Amino acid sequence: MAAAHPAASSAAQPATHPAASPAAHPADSAAHPVAPTTPGWLDWHPDPARPAFRLPPGTVDAHCHVFGPQAAFPFAPERKYTPCDAGKEQLFALRDHLGVSRTVIVQATCHGADNSAMVDAVRAAGGRARGVATVRPDVGEAELRALHAAGVRGVRFNFVRRLVDASPRDDLRVIAEKVAELGWHVVLYFEAADLPDLEGFFGSLPTPLVVDHMGRPDVTRPVDGPEFGRFLRFVEHHDVWVKVTCPERLSVSGPAALDGERHPYADVVPFGRRVVAEFPDRVLWGTDWPHPNLTGHMPDDGLLVDYVPHVAVTAEQQRKVLVDNPMNLYWPGEEI
Repeated sequence: MAAAHPAASSAAQPATHPAASPAAHPADSAAHPVAPTTPGWLDWHPDPARPAFRLPPGTVDAHCHVFGPQAAFPFAPERKYTPCDAGKEQLFALRDHLGVSRTVIVQATCHGADNSAMVDAVRAAGGRARGVATVRPDVGEAELRALHAAGVRGVRFNFVRRLVDASPRDDLRVIAEKVAELGWHVVLYFEAADLPDLEGFFGSLPTPLVVDHMGRPDVTRPVDGPEFGRFLRFVEHHDVWVKVTCPERLSVSGPAALDGERHPYADVVPFGRRVVAEFPDRVLWGTDWPHPNLTGHMPDDGLLVDYVPHVAVTAEQQRKVLVDNPMNLYWPGEEI
């Protein structure tokens, strides 16, 4: 892969794209101070393997991020972590290395509600990316329409306590009602233990829902047990899409996607396989690059691609998860 390691690219500035507005390019002004990364932070894998599994033409990475670069796109003061730089140039290099055609870039919590870095990356992709933003309840119609014109198609609500402060439901409902008028969806990030308290609120929102990382199930519990069953019935009874992403976050016994391992995260496979089997038309996949907040190991993204055929076991399932479903959600009516 031809991307520079973050240590070598931390000072890089984003290239100006002709479609971008001046506000999207803080790099045009004086450089911002650069804070050190959070101690123990793991940088993204510098040399991912070439996947053995050949992704079908038109594959969409439906969950990835950009971090800065910090000197150009400063991180939010209220952030819970300071990551390494992981800009659009490195993301696009990984996209091409893996054989991905399009990406969905999800706003990272380290940038708060300043969507500049995400929007800059989406614009620079020349139609090959969509965005998921973070906005505040007082967001105006003009700002939402500008985000829509840039390629944003959803907002993210984060309920993971270690990443965000309290998420007031009344405020989130206001946001959902505003974005529903644009045909957007709401991306939900929560942990399985919190679903009983949250599912009533989720089900009342006026938009389609997209759940990150299968709702973070406890993979030490049975896949046919009541906890995961509750999640499956939640999906069944609402307008919900599910990302079979981040096995590296969910796995307890591995093995990790490192050192040529072509059968990684075997303990997560039954959960992903169950979701794909039950909801083949509403499942998405993504890399989660650059894998924020991992502390145990940093997976090889090429080997993560080789995880896909373990959960989507037929060619038809693979095409739906990787191509048809994300195209229907983010590029409806467009040809690959």
